[in-house]
Amino acid sequence: MPDAFVVNVADAPAMRHERGGAAAAFESPDDRFAQVGINVRILEPGQPASAYHSENMQEDFLVLSGQCLVILDGEERQLRAWDFVHCPPGTEHVFVGAGDGPCAILMVGARSPDKTLEYPANELAARYGASAARTTSSPAEAYADWAYEFTPTQLPWPPG
Repeated sequence: MPDAFVVNVADAPAMRHERGGAAAAFESPDDRFAQVGINVRILEPGQPASAYHSENMQEDFLVLSGQCLVILDGEERQLRAWDFVHCPPGTEHVFVGAGDGPCAILMVGARSPDKTLEYPANELAARYGASAARTTSSPAEAYADWAYEFTPTQLPWPPG
């Protein structure tokens, strides 16, 4: 478990994925937070943050700047800065960048050794390149057409 620390988002280590945007995760893969995952994700217009999915754990999201859309339980909604999205366990969702420039989203999710994920095939999410080809609980299958190439980056902070 990491020691207590303070870091500015602009100085946090970050990774960029060509398809899934950039994220500052605040933790290292070798020293993860035990109870909560947290990151700031920067999405360009049209970039999905992930594959459409649901978890058996709570997740919460706060749009910090810009615009994006969320597909939430099969329905598309437009979001803007300071919109908050609560996803109780089992809520199907994905975020996609929208508008004229980058969108920053604070993403927070509970963690547990019992965590499970489901990636339902979804026609609406597929329009944004954010759906598994068929419903699966395998991340490898859900992300089969996403290259697993992350490059170190620095988040543009504040974005926009």
